[in-house]
Order: sequence, then structure tokens, then C-alpha cells
Amino acid sequence: MDFLIASSFIEPSLFLELALVIAIGAVVAIVMRMLKQPLIVSHIITGLIVGPFFLNFIHSTEIFKLFSEIGIAILLFTVGLNLSPSLIRQFGKISLVTGIGQVVFTAGIGYFICRALGYAPLVSGYVSVALAFSSTIIILKLLSDKNELESLHAKIATGFLLVQDFIALILMFAIPVLSAPDASWLTVGEMFLRGGLLTFVVWLFAQKVLRPLNNFLATSQELLFLFSLAWGFIIAAIFKVAGFSLETGALIAGVSLAALPARYEISGRLAPLRDFFIVIFFIMLGAQMALGGFIDIIPKALLLSAFVLIGNPIIVMIIMGIFGYRKKTAFKTGLAVAQISEFSLILITLGLNLSHLNIDVITTVTLVGLITIFISTYMILHADNLYMLLEDWLGIFERKKPTEKRQKDELFPVLLFGCNRIGYDFMQTFKKNRRRFLVIDYNPETIEDLEMNGVHVEFGDAGDIGFVEAIDVSKLELAVSTIPILEINRMIAETIRKKNKKAILMMVAHSIKDALDLYECEVDYVILPHFLGGQYAADMLIKMGGSRRKFATLRNKHLDYLASKATLGHDHPDTKKN
Repeated sequence: MDFLIASSFIEPSLFLELALVIAIGAVVAIVMRMLKQPLIVSHIITGLIVGPFFLNFIHSTEIFKLFSEIGIAILLFTVGLNLSPSLIRQFGKISLVTGIGQVVFTAGIGYFICRALGYAPLVSGYVSVALAFSSTIIILKLLSDKNELESLHAKIATGFLLVQDFIALILMFAIPVLSAPDASWLTVGEMFLRGGLLTFVVWLFAQKVLRPLNNFLATSQELLFLFSLAWGFIIAAIFKVAGFSLETGALIAGVSLAALPARYEISGRLAPLRDFFIVIFFIMLGAQMALGGFIDIIPKALLLSAFVLIGNPIIVMIIMGIFGYRKKTAFKTGLAVAQISEFSLILITLGLNLSHLNIDVITTVTLVGLITIFISTYMILHADNLYMLLEDWLGIFERKKPTEKRQKDELFPVLLFGCNRIGYDFMQTFKKNRRRFLVIDYNPETIEDLEMNGVHVEFGDAGDIGFVEAIDVSKLELAVSTIPILEINRMIAETIRKKNKKAILMMVAHSIKDALDLYECEVDYVILPHFLGGQYAADMLIKMGGSRRKFATLRNKHLDYLASKATLGHDHPDTKKN
């Protein structure tokens, strides 16, 4: 009751303000979507429109800044979930060398360009480093849309983008420490020691306490969502109180959970919340752009954009050419760094908060972001056509005898959604036929049992469209869903069919109406267990004829089958109600 009374006193103009900003953002996003642009561009443009230079809708700046901080925290937390050190190791030497080499060379060359443009040394340092980071989120989304996530250039790009994220983590940790008024080598050393100790405690707690609790937390999707959100916010707050940046704490909170089996589910659950608050961050970024001296800013932004669009890919192609990769692989990998990232914008925002940068610099780098993201999107989407156009000139980046090896196909041709009573039978069939398959299930006990038996399995909720859309089905041959829920099966079928028209889809339904509905979604065969049992028994009667001896053999096999099912705890669901 107190909450209801208090809510009636909330300033109505604040809600109207937020509603108008989101509404305008939706309209701009529709236009950008029609132009096939990343929505990050639309959010910044929305900020320009609702900011003080146009409509001037944003007056509750403190509330919007709080939303922005929440968006950054959740974004970095979800990025941290994918920063497992074991993940970095598997990408190999080329990702590490390319990631570090590209950042060093871009920042170094960019620094001299910035100094030539008249920027002070500190400002040049910020801007040049901001030019060195590329967007992991945008690149993975574009590669996913092109069904190229499993290609060689995509794997290398993913590897060095993760290396860049690690570098960004170090910078976000170091900059607030080094910028302290009383900073000395002693205080800096003390802060790094304190930060390292705090990070170790967080990691140790996650490994020794949270990891054993994974199965318990994963039994409830709502509990998993609430716990992961609480963990991210608490760790970010602790780092903030300890004198570090909020961004550092959020990223470390995510990294500490990166080894949990439920990390993909956590990321999927947080995605809608992250997307909402990060939209506010980019809108505020656009609203803060200073357009007063826009004419003076444009030449600088265009020059820096040209360096990012052309210089960054060249740096990557040189490094990959030295390591023996072919010019096409090097070219398509190099396009992944032809734009600056959300980390770049977060970094310069951190510089603004520390009073190292002014609004003109923020505007310049944000404009570089708009230009490079806009143009690089088309470069990546039309990479093959662009390569054919430039092929003759790209030979200088390739050795006379390239050492690039052909990539092995590591995709699973068969997906099994749900390892229940029916799913177990399918799994045994796949094993007998020696088909490589991946099981997707959200029951932590099932996951643990399958992993102990050497089955490839991934924790995830098949009802989460974000999770299903993230699966690469470009080379999928067969997908089987034993989940008897029409809405989930329909979503799985529609999602797969958008990317793969040839894969065979088999799904379970418990009514004729649901089966007909699934057939309309281009499902190849719908399993109706109740009808299928009768049909199988009738066909078996014809096959056995009148021979009781054959039935005796069949009976013994069936007894063994039922015994194995009982051991696994499989039974008809109706019997569990009694």
C-alpha cells in the first residue's frame, strides 16, 4: 500500500519524458533497420534529436545518467561472461598476436595523427586508444547474419576481439588508478595489488561457492536471472567503493562466472534488460554531442574515420600475411576492425567523467563511431564483392607460399532439444549410427549426467529465442525437439528455417491441432507419441505374424528396454500424478 501511495507522487513529466525518448528511438530504429544499419547508430542519432540542439526533451539528466550506468554495467557483465581464459587459449597464437599487434600499432599511429591534428598528449592518448578497439557485439551479429561464425576468418576475428576486450579491462582498471591526484608508483602499486587481491577473492568465491551452486540456481530460470543480476551489481558496487571504476567491477563479475555451465543462459536472460539500458546510454551519448563547433569537428572526424576504415584492416592484413594466411582470409578478417566499438565510447566517457576530456572530443569520437559503423557494416556484408574488386592489389599482403591450413568443420550436423524419455531414445539411435550430435537441455542434473558419459551437451533454454538464434545452423542436417510445447517448437522451427531451408525438422506434439500447426511451420515430421505407439504395435503385429517364438524374443528385448528406462527414472508422465 505504501508503495502504491508513493508511486502516485512520481513526477508524471518524468514518465512522459522517458516515453517520448523511447518512442522517438523506436521510430529512428525502424528507419535504421530498413537501411540495414546496426541499431547503435540509431540510438546515437536519437540522442541528437532529443538532445538540447533539437527537441530538448531530456531534462531529468540524473535519472538518465543512472540508467546509462546500469546499461554499461550489464553490458560489461555479459561481455565478461564470454571472456573465459580457456576460450582465449583455443584461438591460438594468431589471435593473440593480431589482437595485441593491431591495438599497439593503431594506438601508436593514431597518437601521432591526433598530435598532428592539434590534440594535447593526454587527449591524443585517449583518442588513439579509442580508435584501436572494435565492436565484438556488432561483428558477431553481422557474421551471424551471414552464417559465417564458423569460418576461419570469423574464428580469428572472434579471438582477437576477445583479446581486445581483455586489454580494455586492463585499461578500465588502470586509468582511474593512474589518474588519482596523489598517484605515485607506491600508490599505483598498492592499488594494483588491492585490485588483484579483490579480483582473486571474487574469482575464488565464484569457483568454490557459486560453481557448486550452479545446479541449484539453474533449476529456476527466474532465480538464475535474479541471482546473476544481484552478483553483477554487488561486485560492481564493491569495486566502486574500493576506488576502482564501476566498469571494472562489472566486467570482473562477468569473468568470474564465465566458467559456469549456465553462463549462456545467464547471458540470454540478461539480454533484454541490457538492451534497454544500453539504449539509454547511447541516447545520452548522442544528446551530449556538442554541435556548436560541428564545422570544425567534421574534418578531424573524417580523417580519423578514414584511418580506422582503411588503416586498421591494413594493419591486420600485414600481421596475418606475415603468419602465412591467404589474402582473402586476411582481408575478411581485417574488415572486423574497420569500426570503433562500444568500448571506445565507454572509454572516452570515462575520460570525460575524470575531467581528462571535453565535450568536443566526445563529439568527435562519437562521430567517428557513427561514420565507421555505418560504412563498415556495408563493407562486411559485401565483403566477397569488395574482395573481387580489390583482389589484384591485395597480393602484397600474401606470402608467395601461404601456410594457411584448411579449416576443419566443427559444426554439429544434428541437434537434439531436450533429453527426456523420447530424447533418450533418439540419443541412443544417433550413437548407434555414429552421428555427431549436440544435446541442448536446461536441466542441470541431466547436463551433468550427459557430460559424465561423454555426450556433447550445452545448457540452454530452448524457449529463449535469443539463445536459439545464437546457434549456428548453417550446416545443420537434422534437428529433433522432444519438448511437447507448441509455442517453443514453433519458435525453434521458424528460427531454423530462416537460416536453413534444407535441414530435416522433427518435433513432438500431444494433439492433432498442434501437429497441424507445426506442419504449417515447415516441420518435416511431427511425433504424436500416443498415436505412434498404436501404429507401431499394429505394424509389429503384421511383422511378427502368428509366431509366439518371435514375440518371446521381442518380449525379452522389451523387458531389457523397460528395465533401462526404469533405471533412468523414465516413466509415462500420467503415472507420476498418482
